[in-house]
Parts: sequence; C-alpha cells; structure tokens
Amino acid sequence: MEFKFETVTHSPEETFKLGEQFSKYLKPGAVVAFWGDLGTGKTVMIKGICSGLKIDAADVTSPSFTVMNLYTGELPVYHFDFYRIESFEDVLAFDLEDYFYGDGVSLIEWAERIKPYLPEDVIPVVMNRLKPEHRRSENDRSISIGNLTPSVLEALKKGRP
Repeated sequence: MEFKFETVTHSPEETFKLGEQFSKYLKPGAVVAFWGDLGTGKTVMIKGICSGLKIDAADVTSPSFTVMNLYTGELPVYHFDFYRIESFEDVLAFDLEDYFYGDGVSLIEWAERIKPYLPEDVIPVVMNRLKPEHRRSENDRSISIGNLTPSVLEALKKGRP
C-alpha cells in the first residue's frame, strides 16, 4: 500500500512552505523526483526544501544548462534538471548512483526523462495546474507526494499549508 499526501496550493508562497515542511522528513540518500509541466512550481518547491535544510533559497536556481547544482546545508543537496538531456548515454555520464546512495538529498526536475535510472524507493512529487473550472487563481496547483511512511504522511497532513 502506497502512502501519498495530496494537497492544493494557491500561491508560490504556499508551495515554498510545503517544501520547507517536507524537508524535515528527508534523510541522507533520499531521492525526490519531480514531475510537472513548465511553470508548475517544481523549482519553487525545491527552493522551499533547500530553505528547510538551511540553504539560502536565493542561491537555488534550476540547473537547466549545468544539469546539477550542489548546495550545502544541513545535508548536501544535489539538484538535478534533466530537461535538456537527449539520450540515456548523457544520463550515464553522471554516475547517478554516487549521488542517489550518498550522504545527501537528490532533488530531480524532469525525472520522467531518467525514469529507468530512478531507485525503487524514489519519492515522486507530481505537480499540476488545476483545470480552469477547478481553480480560484492561475497559481492553484495540485501536488501529490508519494512513497511516504505512514508517520510522514500524518505529519504532512497536520502541517499542511
């Protein structure tokens, strides 16, 4: 049985706060894979996660052209963006296992592009814009965080933005 947290955020600030809250439950070796179209808030949530890990959110940028940024806080954060990856050979050049099973947290934008390489215990975060008939504003996002333990699920429910 999969334990999944589902919520709707109504602003970038709420998405950021959800990331901060979620960061409390990440441990070394955690791999968080983000799925969502351009502009759904993946980088905003990652900034929140980094803030929660004592990394200045202003220093967090999407590594679209460099593929990976390293941030140092309570834990090392490996922030990947595979938007521009064109082949699996490109992925293999990164020795992902060194990051995925290391002492830090891996946060992956455009994870669908490397799905065969993701570990079994990956934490998927799916972000979508709400359909116009279901939203109050352009900023409304549905966010689903999967593969959680029951205790983390309950904690997220209690502190939901």
